[in-house]
Formats: sequence, C-alpha cells, structure tokens
Amino acid sequence: MKLLGTATSPYVRKARLVLLEKNIPHEFVIDQPQEPGSLVPGINPLGRIPALLLDDGFCVFDSSVIADYVDTLNDQPVLIPRADVRARLRVKRWEALADGIMDSALVVRNEHARAADKQDIATLDMHNTAISHALEYIAKLLGEHVWCEGDAITLADLALLSALIYLDLRQAERDWRGKHSNLAAWFARLSLRSSVIEANRV
Repeated sequence: MKLLGTATSPYVRKARLVLLEKNIPHEFVIDQPQEPGSLVPGINPLGRIPALLLDDGFCVFDSSVIADYVDTLNDQPVLIPRADVRARLRVKRWEALADGIMDSALVVRNEHARAADKQDIATLDMHNTAISHALEYIAKLLGEHVWCEGDAITLADLALLSALIYLDLRQAERDWRGKHSNLAAWFARLSLRSSVIEANRV
C-alpha cells in the first residue's frame, strides 16, 4: 500500500505514525495535491491528503478513517480499544481534541499567509484561543499519566503528538512547553519512539 501526502501535514503524520507503530509495510509517497501531476485528485474525489492507496486500487481517505482501518490489520499494538466501548470513546475524543488543534492551527497559518491588512483578526483570535484552551484541557486531562489512555500507546497519543509537532512547525512562538511542563515531558519521552524518529526523517 501507499500513503500519499506531505511531510508537513499533521494529518498525514498521524496516519503515518499509525502505520509505523503497527509495522504495516507501506510506501510513503510525497504528493502535494496542488502540484501538476499529483495522483491525489485521481484517487480521492476531495483532492485531499492523506490518501491511503491499497494494493487493489481502493483508496482510503481522511486520517481518522485511515487510522480506524489500519488498526484492524493486526493486534500489535491495538491502538483503538475494541472490547471496551467507553475506552474507545475516550481515545476517539482525544483524537478529536488533537484534530481540532490541527484544524485551528491550519486556519491560523492560512490567515497569516494573507497580506497583513487582509487578515481577519477575529478569526485569528478565535482559533488561537481555541488552541490555548485545548492545550490547557489536554494538560489537565493528561496529568502525570504515561499514556493518554490506559497503560499502553493508543491513537490518542499519536494524534496528540502530531498536533504538537505541527504547532512547533507553524507556531514556534507558542510556549506550550513552558505553560504545560507535564505535556512537555510526555512529548519528549514519546518523541524517542522509533516511529516518531522515522516519520521525522522525511
């Protein structure tokens, strides 16, 4: 199978981390949908990344759907709880929080790409505030736990890692480590995982 996307997309990173943690053989193909010759518009009607192209030509799109699918391919590890419905709900809620941070960070980035006199200050304030509130909530929820959910790595951890890596990339001025030392320690420890190191090489 092939995962199509870019090295900077947080949603692509989340999908790739799931594949790497599960040790699923795949080829990571750098493909920017806006560039001429991109394969993405031909396999994903939305023209978005990540797009996971299976060996039989079937395309899975949206990072959450990709994560759900890939997690069923083996049990080493199980990233989305299966037997415990409430645990599954908690993991998916963590994912929603992380995705929400990514969503708002992308809006902020796109707004900053506009000329200064064209930027919508209310939009910037709303989304930056949403990120700050989400980080405060996440830091409190995480506390001193080793993992976001349960006693092993889950999709919750991979989604949150992806969101924080993207904040470092696009909002380097945001001092989330200084404000949330427990989150900083958690991030530093998980950043040593082989999957994260591999994903950072591209």
